[in-house]
Amino acid sequence: MTSKVLHKGGCHCRKVRWQVLAPTELIAWDCNCSNCLMRGNKHFIVPAEDFKLEEGSEDWITTYTFGSHLAKHKFCKVCGISSFYIPRSNPDGIAVTVGCVDPASDISTLSKVEKP
Repeated sequence: MTSKVLHKGGCHCRKVRWQVLAPTELIAWDCNCSNCLMRGNKHFIVPAEDFKLEEGSEDWITTYTFGSHLAKHKFCKVCGISSFYIPRSNPDGIAVTVGCVDPASDISTLSKVEKP
């Protein structure tokens, strides 16, 4: 595992912005919940303390839950992009959508793992 670096990202319209401490070598998961499966969501999970919303972003976020209501899918109220969510499988973590990480971030290796 590499040391953690600061990655920045957010939604399409840039109303929701965040920073996350994560390695430069990331393992991305294909989520198999019905919501993420339909959207083709690929994410990596970090501890909640390594994720920080930038000031003002909370005003633009809405939350969708279904089934057990344990997963908290976060969406931008303006553009509809889900750049992160709280996963059912890891409620103390944040699942960050790989495609929402800014291109300037230092991601040296991205491995994709398919969930069964």
